[in-house]
Amino acid sequence: MSHATAAENKKLRWAGVWLGFAMGGFFDGILLHQILQWHHLLSAIQTGALGSLRMQVTIDGWFHALMYVIAAIGLWNLYLYRSTSGKSPDFSVIWPRFWMGFGVWHIIDAVFSHWITGIHRIKMDSSMPLAWDLAWVVVFGIVPFMWGWRRRDGGSGTPGATSAKAVRVMSLFVLFAGAVNIFPLRGNDDTTVVALGSHASVPDFFAALDTSEASVIWTAGQGEVWVVQGLSLRARLALYQAGAVYVSGTAAPAGCAAWLQSGPRLSRV
Repeated sequence: MSHATAAENKKLRWAGVWLGFAMGGFFDGILLHQILQWHHLLSAIQTGALGSLRMQVTIDGWFHALMYVIAAIGLWNLYLYRSTSGKSPDFSVIWPRFWMGFGVWHIIDAVFSHWITGIHRIKMDSSMPLAWDLAWVVVFGIVPFMWGWRRRDGGSGTPGATSAKAVRVMSLFVLFAGAVNIFPLRGNDDTTVVALGSHASVPDFFAALDTSEASVIWTAGQGEVWVVQGLSLRARLALYQAGAVYVSGTAAPAGCAAWLQSGPRLSRV
């Protein structure tokens, strides 16, 4: 193997690691923050500036932006490989590293976020959070990492067939995640959580509600978060025009609200 070939393969291997790591973050954010709505990135912090739903949603957004940057690094490595070698990427090299990166994300998240800092747990409302943490890191962290590690030097295979199969699998995963995210899971009730932006006007919010038969049942803070009952999908979408940054049950790419529970932080309207 020449020095140039070794350098090219290094770019290819790192492309797989970066893309897998980013996909691990997207998988966590899309599935747990938005679809299942089990936690925010900082959902264990419930006081101060970071405890507001508005800031929780914002931090989730910055988290996903970081994952985009990491994915871009992986794509840049693929570009460098193609431009220097003139060859199509060999997914028999990328694929094991992809799953190693995917597993590394979940291992780091478990150790740092769940146990060292405690900024969130996998299932915030569970009476046994450690069991969920351990199960999640084993299934989505250790198992994918070990699978990739054992196959990282498995030979070149047939690049064309392997590449086509890998692209199909990745494309189907992305399309499925995106399609499900358009229709978030909702409970059996018709309550809607609304978080207003920093420049939103409460009178504008009530004016938007006047066009429907909805009623406000809870509010939090200084009118930052509202829980409304009886809103149709059209009325929920209209609240964005009134300054809302998050309305549960819409396709807006915001964080979760299912873990919120009524308690000392909420006051009855």
